[in-house]
Amino acid sequence: MGGPRRDRDLPKVKLTKESLSELTFIFGYIKPYKKYFTGGLIFISLSAFSTMLFPFLMGKMIGAVTNKDFSMSSGMSVAMPSNFSFSDKHWPLNVTLALIFIQLTVQTIFSFMRVYLLTKAGTNAVADLRKDLYSKMIALPMSFFSTQRVGDLSSRISSDTGQIQDSVSFVFAEFIRGLITLMIGLFGIFFFSSKLAIIMLAIVPLIAISAVVFGGKIRKMGRKETDMLAESGTVVQETLQGISVVKAFTGENLERQRYGKSINSLIEFAVKSGVYRGAFVSFIIFAVFGAIGFVVWYGVNMIQQGTMELDSLVTFVIFSGFVGGTLGGFADMFGQLQKTIGATQRVRELIKMDGEKIGEVKIGESQRIQGEVEFRDVEFSYPSRKEIQVLKGISFKAKVGEQVAIVGGSGGGKSTIASMVMRFYDADKGQILIDGKPITEYDLSYIRSQIAYVPQDVMLFGGTIYENIVYGRPNASMDDVIDAASKANALKFIESFPEKFDTIVGERGIQLSGGQKQRIAIARAVIKNPAILVLDEATSALDSESELLVQEALDELMKNRTSIVIAHRLSTIRNADKIIVLDKGLIVESGQHEDLLKIDNGVYKSLTGLQLLTA
Repeated sequence: MGGPRRDRDLPKVKLTKESLSELTFIFGYIKPYKKYFTGGLIFISLSAFSTMLFPFLMGKMIGAVTNKDFSMSSGMSVAMPSNFSFSDKHWPLNVTLALIFIQLTVQTIFSFMRVYLLTKAGTNAVADLRKDLYSKMIALPMSFFSTQRVGDLSSRISSDTGQIQDSVSFVFAEFIRGLITLMIGLFGIFFFSSKLAIIMLAIVPLIAISAVVFGGKIRKMGRKETDMLAESGTVVQETLQGISVVKAFTGENLERQRYGKSINSLIEFAVKSGVYRGAFVSFIIFAVFGAIGFVVWYGVNMIQQGTMELDSLVTFVIFSGFVGGTLGGFADMFGQLQKTIGATQRVRELIKMDGEKIGEVKIGESQRIQGEVEFRDVEFSYPSRKEIQVLKGISFKAKVGEQVAIVGGSGGGKSTIASMVMRFYDADKGQILIDGKPITEYDLSYIRSQIAYVPQDVMLFGGTIYENIVYGRPNASMDDVIDAASKANALKFIESFPEKFDTIVGERGIQLSGGQKQRIAIARAVIKNPAILVLDEATSALDSESELLVQEALDELMKNRTSIVIAHRLSTIRNADKIIVLDKGLIVESGQHEDLLKIDNGVYKSLTGLQLLTA
């Protein structure tokens, strides 16, 4: 199943000079919003500096205990004492409390502004990236889509760009904030006690290394756990998508067993992962609090020896907590940065691809093509299967207004010819000509705007009937829509719905029957008023009544238009001007219905006989 790519799948790359250069691509999208991004960085710096005032103020508050005037200054009044000076060694308790709340207020404002500004910059930048990515994606040729999974492509717009947005809005900010916090914290611990700083820094690397090693293992287990959860989700997705098959084959118990087995495996692994995480968390708690306990013990000894004061010890311990927390957080930030670079590489790969030149075209009657289609010695293999030649020297001509039917066994190349008329693919050898001119010399949008396609498996978009019909010509009037629906034998059933043309068709047209969907697709082709019509087995999946209505609509649609008809039911092409019989990529017979029936042991005659037997 091609489900959306999840965060666990995002590639992680080594942080090298070359990989870090990928980030310049992101900053290209941030540039239009640099005032927000720059403002966010400024507030990050201010937030970091204001945060690091907290240990200092807490130390001053503890220091108030040792102030000989403590009892006089510990009342409820927070007014500034007349004889107070910031240069005093000990500050009054209430003044310190007031300063702490001022610091927290300022810190709150700075934190809000940096989150707001960076979120605004990141959201807008990634929105532009998503628009460019989507525009590039839908402009890529069919040869690209034939080798890709839809779910993987969807993840480029969702998971990959989401990872980039998280980094722009949060990871970069936290990384810069962490660097500033670390520098101030290191300065603080060395300023208050170089001896304790050396002891603390001797322990912190051990904790940091453990966090990196064990954290990496836990992340891997977490990704595997998410994989297993996704697999159980796949069972649910497959079951619900194919619920009619499940019920038809009474597969409910089998599906319960499949899902139960998947969930039980997940539980077993989750418990194992939980044990590992519990052991790691316990070790970190023991190591961190053990280190703090040892530092406090050593600091108390220093206080008893008169080489350190209590407020300095408290300030040191809080600074140490900031330093240790920052170092521990860097491991996760580096992991997120690696994922961001990997996501950026995936996105850049797609954006750098050469897409088709697609644009809006307005064609007057004098600019319309006549519609003659000719294949000259065309050879073709699909890009994903170059070793298998699908078309082998195909040559035929469909004159203006002619109906040319293409028949043959499965895998013979019928649908490939239809795709090549619309230039979904270009020939490996030979030429395809429109009105005597190579199709490659036409503007792609110009030529496709004059070709209509009605497939066997109709794709309707999840809007209204009206929206699906005007998809063929967005500027069509309501009268044009009604006329197209009438010509497609669709008007009667549309007007039977309470909401008529405003009826919601549902995802892929699920609310409509097969015949109704087919007639909506024909109306979409009618309103386009094409010069060339491509029908790919448009009635093969319909019941007899629907087939009759659809065939009448198709006959109306094909009048005075060059039509390439990929036929499964041979009864629908008896009146074709020319029938081409394909077998393993070769044209083995060509002519009208009556002529082909006269060929002894002919492929067409054989196909006709088989259909009569199975009718």
